[in-house]
Amino acid sequence: MNTSVTNTARLLGAGLRALLVLTLLTGVLYPLAVTGIAQGLFAGKANGSEVESNGEVVGSSLIGQAYNLPLKEGQETPEPDLNWFQGRPQNGLGTNSVNTQYRLILSGATNRSADNAELVQWVKDAKAAVVKDNSVPGHPVNPADVPADAVTSSGSGLDPAISPKYADLQVQRVAEKNGLPADRVRKLVDEHTEGRTLGFMGEPRVNVLELNIALKDLAAAGR
Repeated sequence: MNTSVTNTARLLGAGLRALLVLTLLTGVLYPLAVTGIAQGLFAGKANGSEVESNGEVVGSSLIGQAYNLPLKEGQETPEPDLNWFQGRPQNGLGTNSVNTQYRLILSGATNRSADNAELVQWVKDAKAAVVKDNSVPGHPVNPADVPADAVTSSGSGLDPAISPKYADLQVQRVAEKNGLPADRVRKLVDEHTEGRTLGFMGEPRVNVLELNIALKDLAAAGR
């Protein structure tokens, strides 16, 4: 009986020591090591790829932002602020039904097929809005020139970038709204156009947040 109790005590002691060691290794030392390496070698990415303007964090280069006017009384959908370059539609975002105390950013696609009536109507409405918003005197927008990313949301609904073609389509409107020469705004787009990753992955793109920060600085300097 005493031998059995002793063996049980030894097994419990060994199990407790194993638990403590594994907790220390996997719950403390390993996370600290990974965090330290990430902060040392990839601090920007580890901290959320933050984008700063005038010394303040204004967003992430990985998450798109909406540039809208404040809601008017009785309005449910805000109007776009046409002083700024606009990103892709965000129809893929769902609603937060888990924690209703906060308006969380949710990621997700529309999960609708190409022939879905609601999706087709979204695209038609978005295309008409793009043509209307970006047609300025002397520079009407041809509906055939509206690129796909201007009227469809991305798979995540949070795409931070647009195609150079969509950025170019907005140049005349942005220039007029900000009282800037169109060629200077177009140059700004060219300066913020990134090529394919490693030369072959993905598509050329323009980060909307970074472009609008540069636009703000250009507008401030030009006034």
